Amino acid sequence: MPEKPRSDRITDLSRLKAFTNPLRIQLYRLLYAAGSATASQLAEQVDQAPSLVSYHLRKLAEQGFVTEASGRSDDGRQRWWQVASEEGWGFRESELTGTPEGAAAVDAVTKGLLESRDAQYRGYLGQSAAWGKEWTDAAFTSEWMLDLTAAELAEMEEELQAVSRRWRERGRAARTAGDTTGREHVTVHLYGFPFRP
Repeated sequence: MPEKPRSDRITDLSRLKAFTNPLRIQLYRLLYAAGSATASQLAEQVDQAPSLVSYHLRKLAEQGFVTEASGRSDDGRQRWWQVASEEGWGFRESELTGTPEGAAAVDAVTKGLLESRDAQYRGYLGQSAAWGKEWTDAAFTSEWMLDLTAAELAEMEEELQAVSRRWRERGRAARTAGDTTGREHVTVHLYGFPFRP
């Protein structure tokens, strides 16, 4: 059985700290969706100076999250960027929170990701009518309350990762084959965490 692709798992605190800046999270997401882009193109989307965006892209590159996109520059003056891994990145909180500095970095990155996801979903809600009935009927938000052990929650996360990978590959294969009609970027946010009422 072939090994399943894995995300870039961050185990070094200095790498995680690259994402304590919310703009870097936003730039990484935009670059992931675009496939490749220049600092100037990204700067227009985040309403920042190209020099500032270029600085943050270099910082992400230093930590191995983005890389220059080869063969994209027409005249050598524009630097094209792409994400380094199509599988994205992730981390285990327990591997990085052994110190106050680690706990603070995990807290900042986790909250930054949550704020970014929230802003993305609120953006959709604010313009959902413009997407039309087909897309608004297909879009969903779900919440389930389950009784699980920590091991069962971890197993469920693995299953959800496998489902997500399968659908991502299906979309990529369709785009590669030229099947782009009606195809849009779709984001899915699922959270699984314990709580006590």
